[in-house]
Amino acid sequence: MERRQERDGGEGVSGLEPGGRGLRLRREIGLWSAVSLTAGCMVGSGIFMSPQGVLVYIGSPGASLVVWAVCGLLAMMGALCYAELGALVPKSGGEYAYILQIFGSLPAFLVIYTFVLLVRPAAIAAISLSFAEYAVAPFYPGCSSLPQAVLKGVAAICILSLMLVNCRSSRLATMLTNVCAVAKVFSLLVIVGGGAVVLGQGRGYTDGFLFAFHNTTQQPGRIGMAFYQGLWSFDGWNNVNYVMEELKNPKQNLVWALLIAIPLVTSLYLLVNISYLLVLSSSEILSSNAVAVSWGNQVLGTWAWLVPLAVTLSTFGSVNGIFFGGSRVCYVAAREGHMLPWLDHLWNHHWLSLVLADKEQESSSTLQVASRSISCLSISDASPSGCRWPPCISSCSWKLLQLLKMCTKGLDR
Repeated sequence: MERRQERDGGEGVSGLEPGGRGLRLRREIGLWSAVSLTAGCMVGSGIFMSPQGVLVYIGSPGASLVVWAVCGLLAMMGALCYAELGALVPKSGGEYAYILQIFGSLPAFLVIYTFVLLVRPAAIAAISLSFAEYAVAPFYPGCSSLPQAVLKGVAAICILSLMLVNCRSSRLATMLTNVCAVAKVFSLLVIVGGGAVVLGQGRGYTDGFLFAFHNTTQQPGRIGMAFYQGLWSFDGWNNVNYVMEELKNPKQNLVWALLIAIPLVTSLYLLVNISYLLVLSSSEILSSNAVAVSWGNQVLGTWAWLVPLAVTLSTFGSVNGIFFGGSRVCYVAAREGHMLPWLDHLWNHHWLSLVLADKEQESSSTLQVASRSISCLSISDASPSGCRWPPCISSCSWKLLQLLKMCTKGLDR
């Protein structure tokens, strides 16, 4: 029974650990949600902007397509290595959990603080600013320089709203990821279809494909920069490993999610780049700050506003994926004692009660999951002295929990 429940998951946010030692996040992420998480994090603003950078550094259209294909192959190889590590170390946290298991506490400690203080905040800020730029641009037509205060304000709203979504519900964050992933794939298919229509009408720049590798650079530095531009668009292939403990049937679904998502994204990237090369000349691509917008202006006409909307949804979904995976890394690090101790606490539905997810200090006899959502949790024998929160917060939380317990008992009657 425990094995079936662990595989299939169930309602709610948290569940009992096998053996009754404590609580854990429920396994609520199925195969298609894992595919959406992987593809949704990979498809951000990169495919709408990076083709220019790849072409600038590599020098020829044919070589740029080779770079995109090799980048997809490298992402696939890295993802399969992570899948093997995930099967051997079935814990959330991604590379942090693997470094902790293999190299010990000190390297893992350094990795998690680099992750929390530098890597993830920088990624969230950069993608949020891209979101703000495309979201604000329609309100400033013909303006080459957008107000920085407005951009930063919209980016801050994006960050705060997604923070609230991820605090509110894991299921809501997963649904948002799925919706944004579908919108991203649809927008890429529109670009692919538009290129096919242009080719069918005989208006495409097909001459460039006759001399596809002309002017290809042979300088190692420029080739490396071209791969850097391409690999940035594939970033996010390892996000499923951050949520291993919430993945249903993880040993099977992890591999299948990677085998579906990464080839799908790689194929779409190649087709989208071919569409760009058919609609826009090499000089137009090199002179454009946003290749997708230039493509939309030539193909979609009055519907060109769909391209900024697609970029906005893509960046919004990418930030949501970073929040979703990053919060799990902080949770695992706090559980291992490498971050603030209250970061390994789980808030149950409707913010009515606090779940202490400490395997050593809490047991199933002190925490019981009730049947109604309004009284999700009942604490029977716990006391403020057994809580790892600071004394003032612990005392206030204890009083609040007792008051909520009395209220929910009254509602049950």
